[in-house]
Amino acid sequence: MEFIVLTGMSGAGKTQASNTLEDMGYYCIDNMPAALIATFAELYTQTPGRAQNVAFILDVRGEQEFDTLFGQIDLLKKRGFACRTVFIDCNDRVLLNRYKETRRLHPLVALRNVTVSEAIALERELLEPVKARADYVIDTSTLTPMQLRDRIKAILFASESGGGMIITCLSFGFKYGIATEADLVFDVRCFPNPYYVPELRDLTGLDDPVRDYVFSHEQTRAFMDKLYDMVDFLLPQYMDEGKPQLIIAFGCTGGKHRSVAIAEALASHLREKNYNTVTIHRDIIKKFTGDK
Repeated sequence: MEFIVLTGMSGAGKTQASNTLEDMGYYCIDNMPAALIATFAELYTQTPGRAQNVAFILDVRGEQEFDTLFGQIDLLKKRGFACRTVFIDCNDRVLLNRYKETRRLHPLVALRNVTVSEAIALERELLEPVKARADYVIDTSTLTPMQLRDRIKAILFASESGGGMIITCLSFGFKYGIATEADLVFDVRCFPNPYYVPELRDLTGLDDPVRDYVFSHEQTRAFMDKLYDMVDFLLPQYMDEGKPQLIIAFGCTGGKHRSVAIAEALASHLREKNYNTVTIHRDIIKKFTGDK
């Protein structure tokens, strides 16, 4: 049986993540007092017929609970329960825009009588210790709901398969901003650009003609050989350190051709070695106007 603690910044996507957990068969409990978590787990697992995985959804409304939360998580693990913490994050600018678009109030606005910007800053300060202790941090600043769902599913898959680091191969376009959540970032704009081949312009790195073009160049193939060698060396080191997730990002100009093909190639290589791997193509559907 798996217990997941889901928390993070208000407006970052906890509701979407919770819905995904429910769709995957988790029994989701919203804002249970942290002091009751270990007791609930004991009672729940002793109840006949109760074998459903459980997710505790916590937010800043229970800010005084977080010190207690750490003790409860440690207690669950001490008693032999599988327990992972997932923190949903988002940058302040995107959070502020989301609140403006939805016209919702941040939960701390009324509780602390502050502005939305001040509430976001305060919440980030309050949640920093929780984020630091989280097993998984998912930054939704540039993710679509479907991409967030894929990240949650990857975490669940890792749990069901007995753990192991989750590797995300991420493609992005520099013209839309660097992938700040990445652990490793590779700039692949140095390789020939399919955008300037008319018949490839409207395709993506998921299409065979673009993929064939990208890897038809000797410099790209040499890069991939070196990339595979480096990643194969690094991953066991990260795993030995207990790192639960690793995001490897590839950026080209628009995030549609080169970065996508290379991210897919690395993901295929890692899956062949039985690593838990997910791909996200952040900017693939954005309109691309071309650049150097």
